[in-house]
Amino acid sequence: MCRRQDGIALVVTLVMLVAVLMLAASAAGLALMGEKAARAGRDRQVALQAAEDALMDAERDIEEAGADRAALLAGPAAFGPGCGTGAALGLCGPAGDGAPPAWQAVDLAAEGASVPLGHFTGAAMQTGEGALPMRRPRYIIERQPYRRAGEEAGGMPRYYYRVTAIGFGNREGTQVVLQSAWRRPGD
Repeated sequence: MCRRQDGIALVVTLVMLVAVLMLAASAAGLALMGEKAARAGRDRQVALQAAEDALMDAERDIEEAGADRAALLAGPAAFGPGCGTGAALGLCGPAGDGAPPAWQAVDLAAEGASVPLGHFTGAAMQTGEGALPMRRPRYIIERQPYRRAGEEAGGMPRYYYRVTAIGFGNREGTQVVLQSAWRRPGD
């Protein structure tokens, strides 16, 4: 007795093969998404570290400034509307009453308004290869008045510096902006 098979085994095998293929394709997609997420996380960490380096460079700029730069940092004239150039590069003030603060109005990534890392301090940073930032981080400095608790409101205010830095990741589009307040000892 020979029974004729209607090819059902072939159909079942093809359905199982398609199911296994779909599982493999979805596993490969998940693996690729995980790799992309890990790469983006690493890229953000590179940008964060670069921005932190720029904050430290700005603090060195404030603390160890040469005579010309120190005079500019001490006086209000360099912190006028917009950002300075030359020896006053990166020293920024508000555009006027009711205008946003300089750190919101300035394109931190652009040349000409912000200070690239090492411009005034001589600090070096490698860029553009492997796990390094695409370009050097940049920063601006704003001079802000404050008063200590218990001081008279009509007296001369003291000043601190608000430093805003931008760091770049391995890709140009990855950017991290950090901000710190820096006060000279004794102020």
